[in-house]
Amino acid sequence: MSTFWSWYIIVLTVASIVGIWWLIRWTSKPIPKDEGATTHHVWDGDLEEYNNPLPRWWLNMFYISIIFSIGYLLLYPGLGNFRGLLGWSQVGQYEREVARAEAVYAEIFDRFAAVPVPELARDEAAMRAGHNLFMNNCATCHGSDARGALSFPNLTDGDWLWGGTPEAITQSIARGRVGVMPGWGAALGEDGVAEVTEYTLRLAGRDHDAALAEAGKPHYDMYCVACHGSDGRGNTALGAPNLTNDIWLHGGSRTRIARIIRDGVANEMPAQLHLLGEQRVHVLAAYVYRLNLEE
Repeated sequence: MSTFWSWYIIVLTVASIVGIWWLIRWTSKPIPKDEGATTHHVWDGDLEEYNNPLPRWWLNMFYISIIFSIGYLLLYPGLGNFRGLLGWSQVGQYEREVARAEAVYAEIFDRFAAVPVPELARDEAAMRAGHNLFMNNCATCHGSDARGALSFPNLTDGDWLWGGTPEAITQSIARGRVGVMPGWGAALGEDGVAEVTEYTLRLAGRDHDAALAEAGKPHYDMYCVACHGSDGRGNTALGAPNLTNDIWLHGGSRTRIARIIRDGVANEMPAQLHLLGEQRVHVLAAYVYRLNLEE
């Protein structure tokens, strides 16, 4: 916060407190009349306003509130850049709470860290921890049931863009993944896009135009084989999807497939290691691995 805005807040806050104190003092003084006399304000012909002072307990509550606010602003942040005499901050509070939590859970995750992923995937205590980690960090994209959504992979179907081994899953979670499918519209033209689309449908065993699919094979061999392979089964080293199993990350309609071939598509799985640490990534990898054991 700049010095100007800091002083702006300080002056405005102090002036408000002083103004409230003055207003209470001013309004608490009765008009110089006999106790119980009216102020001569009358409503509805017979409803009169009496000139009684505020109850002492009520008035004291206002003063206590002012004293409390002054004490609070001296001890805690609230006056611009002044950090308060206690030096408290929400960041420091958060860090202390995290440290206390780490002290409690460190021993548990230390025990899990020494267990290989396949074995850990059968440990019910570890999987309860893994479920909590998944719901807090992964469910937003992959869904609470881990079945994903359009452009977010289903983690339960055994289809892995980057491989489903314990090592590959751990790497995907820890380091993240970036997948890019380049657009081929400029190279193929609209006719070529249509032909490759039909050939892709043929690879997936779906209804297709046989003539267009046959015309699309040379284009596929020229532009697509390097990533998806001659048999269309993909390449986990590149994150290239298998085109033969009728599982479509970005949608499997003829229109969507054509759009991806024409315009390309990019996806990113953000790295989680810096957020979770190695031990939690290890447990989370075991949980994702377990999802496919249960299928």
